[in-house]
Amino acid sequence: MKRRQLLQGLQGGTLVLLLGRAQIAQGASIVAVRLWPADEYTRVTLESDVALKAQQVFIPDPPRLAVDLDNIQLNPALKELVAKVRADDPFITGIRAGQNTPTTVRLVFDLKQAARPQVFTLQPIPPYQHRTVFDLYPEKPTDPLEELIASVQGATAPAAAVGAGAVARGGDWPADATRQTPPQAGHDALGQLLSDQNLLHDPLGDLIARQGRQPPPPAVAAAPAPAPRPGPSLPVPPPTNRSETRTASAPPASPRVQAKVDRLIIVALDPGHGGEDPGAIGPGGTYEKHVVLQIANKLRDRINAQPNMRAFMTRDADFFVPLYTRVEKARRVQADLFMSIHADGFTDPSVKGGGVYALSTKGATSATARWIANKENQSDLIGGINVGQQDAHIQRIMLDMSTTAQIRDSMVLGKYLINPMSTVGNMHKKYVEQAGFAVLKAPDIPSVLVETAFITNPDEERKLKTADFQDNMADALLRGILAYFQANPPLARNRQA
Repeated sequence: MKRRQLLQGLQGGTLVLLLGRAQIAQGASIVAVRLWPADEYTRVTLESDVALKAQQVFIPDPPRLAVDLDNIQLNPALKELVAKVRADDPFITGIRAGQNTPTTVRLVFDLKQAARPQVFTLQPIPPYQHRTVFDLYPEKPTDPLEELIASVQGATAPAAAVGAGAVARGGDWPADATRQTPPQAGHDALGQLLSDQNLLHDPLGDLIARQGRQPPPPAVAAAPAPAPRPGPSLPVPPPTNRSETRTASAPPASPRVQAKVDRLIIVALDPGHGGEDPGAIGPGGTYEKHVVLQIANKLRDRINAQPNMRAFMTRDADFFVPLYTRVEKARRVQADLFMSIHADGFTDPSVKGGGVYALSTKGATSATARWIANKENQSDLIGGINVGQQDAHIQRIMLDMSTTAQIRDSMVLGKYLINPMSTVGNMHKKYVEQAGFAVLKAPDIPSVLVETAFITNPDEERKLKTADFQDNMADALLRGILAYFQANPPLARNRQA
């Protein structure tokens, strides 16, 4: 009956407003409304002093989501939701709100596209009271692998000067002519690299080749694999011109030789927090989620300027991403490295300095590491996830501890990051610490959590907001990443897609 009444009200195209001063005063239980638009999904949050009961129905043509909220009145805070819709919201055209009955408020979300709505409630957790959440996902979920492919297909090397070995603006080659043959006119280094990946039966390379604007010529599939090079292969800087090494008489490469061949290196960057989860807040009111996204964007541009590297962002705007989704995204694109970037806080404002953390299965290496890990692992509670929608496979990933090999590789990666970071600012510890960070539980990807500084320290909060510090930190992290891959070339991808 409730569903039928809801549909009848929508078909009539009217919302009945039965408002009086007494009713408005009595029903003022909504304390805040928030709206977070993003390409992946749009989130609407209603925060109330008591738990709300909601009943919703989705109408596909035209696409609308209607929600009845019981036992509340339409108050000024709830009316603010109508004005919060942005023109660039990928999902919501507008929101209508009305007092459908003396005790029921009806919200109608007019949508730009078909969506898969999720409506759920969250229990109070500081700094929030009761929350009712509306998540609007696209009918066809965004595939992170497709996103990466699209970025590779349409990208030109971004402008980012990163030091002596950096790629210059416009995608120019490094000045070091002893390590790279100057490209001929029309030479597509990235296209050449992707073509070579196809020869190695790289799942990612295969997908890129199949979905590229220009399909690879038939000869590519039958071309012989590159001949082995003397000495270890170094994936950084750009690979040498393969037309000089690939000959008709070259024998097929063995699996061991294939493992030494240069290929596209994928670095997953994870700006911490976002959306409902602000992260740590500095004494001047600076949000951690904002500064780490700025640093991650700068690092992304520097990585993408390397001819044989691409960065993948777990979030590229101010929206919340659950911890398990961050891990799954990195695994989906077959990342060679996972770096979660933070600017955390502590109870003592005098604590300062950067730090690098890896996963531990045996407890934290210090009280500070344990405190930071516990705080970061609360992100899902603060940001708000629909527990009922978690896939069982994802849950197993997060419950399973990473392998010993992954932790060992993560510790090695962390050591390569500490020295460059120490040139930018103080380090809280001169070694890699360990704790049980949920976001580092990718069982097959070297994963580290980088604390760029402590935002709760007044001096470091001021630094974090400056472009100079952000640029220097991005440069330092890039130097550490390049040094790690220089000493530890990634294997050719033989993993299951």
